[in-house]
Amino acid sequence: MELAQVRLLVSDFAACYRFYGEVLGLKPQSGFADGPYERFSPSTGSAGIALQDRAAMAELLGELSREPVGHRSFVVLRVDDLDGYCEEITGRGAELVHGPGLLTERMRVAHLKDPEGNLVELQEWLLLGG
Repeated sequence: MELAQVRLLVSDFAACYRFYGEVLGLKPQSGFADGPYERFSPSTGSAGIALQDRAAMAELLGELSREPVGHRSFVVLRVDDLDGYCEEITGRGAELVHGPGLLTERMRVAHLKDPEGNLVELQEWLLLGG
């Protein structure tokens, strides 16, 4: 078994497409900005984040008609230079809600939200001393 992706159900597909592609700088797989589906990948690694239009999934399943309440997901992206990346993405319209700052002695983090309110954590792993 292999984890293929984490998929977020979103109501404003276009805004989320722009956020993950243009603001965070992830690469879209197909370029279908109007949805109802798109997978995004970082420049390295095999993990991916996908967007799925909430209304299309509600129609298919008949059980996702209500909008979610509260935090329903938490996307985590590792970056090499947290301060530099935060400066880059805030220049493209991202708004940080926390950080950058130390979470533990081994990790610095910053948090932001996508247009749907999903939390995104940016992590910079610090080298272990020794």
